[in-house]
Amino acid sequence: MNQDEILAQLKFDMELRGLSIHTQEEYLTKSKIFQEHFNKPATELGEKEIREFLHYLSVTKKLSPASINTYNSGLRFLYGVTLNQSLNYKQVPRHRQLRKIPDILTTDEVQRLFDACENLRDQCILMTIYGAGLRLSEVANLKVSDIDSQKMRILIRNGKGGKDRYALLSQSNLHILRKYWKSYHPKEWLFYSRVKCTGSHITTKAIENLFHKYKSKAGITKKATVHTLRHCFATHLLDSGTNIFHIKQLLGHSNIRSTCFYLHLLRLDSLNVTSPLDMLGGFTDD
Repeated sequence: MNQDEILAQLKFDMELRGLSIHTQEEYLTKSKIFQEHFNKPATELGEKEIREFLHYLSVTKKLSPASINTYNSGLRFLYGVTLNQSLNYKQVPRHRQLRKIPDILTTDEVQRLFDACENLRDQCILMTIYGAGLRLSEVANLKVSDIDSQKMRILIRNGKGGKDRYALLSQSNLHILRKYWKSYHPKEWLFYSRVKCTGSHITTKAIENLFHKYKSKAGITKKATVHTLRHCFATHLLDSGTNIFHIKQLLGHSNIRSTCFYLHLLRLDSLNVTSPLDMLGGFTDD
């Protein structure tokens, strides 16, 4: 098989297993880059080349561990399923990921971000992400019919792991969504692409671009991405006393351990905890 035939077979195998569209796109892109890097079809490459390629991504391209692991997963599927070749995974290890505590925007900074928006559509997109704690791909793929104003919830179709769930629809979010609908009259997709004649929903890249544009305009210097708004949703709910199990449900986490990470982001003064050192007596000012 040549390179294109391998990618076509890869696509068939992923569709056969019902992998999400996002995963299919990721694996196809990563496998294509891998083959182009060596200018050879994957059938002529093996563990040695995979190791060299992953090392190149880490040392030369300086990609993040998460990005490198996406390449790793794509190549494991390509070889293990499509090419039916067994890899020694000890020789093709996943990159160790260090989970650092991310920057969280204050409520004032979130408001400044919204105020910096130049049009109702962009403001509505960012407010929906923050107001419901959505992932980037989830807000991009929203349909008008997903907004349930009667039960005050948003249907998230085919979320992470191929799971459907309901997200929170707040009164403020509903208010701006109604203003947006009256002004833009979206039909199928809630947020359309501005590229003429496509008739498709907005891309995740376009949302990333508008976020960074307004972040800069608002004078926010923290290292933040669109996903930061999802972190802010969870952290601000925790700060206000919302039960962590309720937050788990709203975020669509499969495991409570994922949600418990947000406990590290809590403001310590909100815990109302006294250190045992302060309970000891006998300490006086000099």
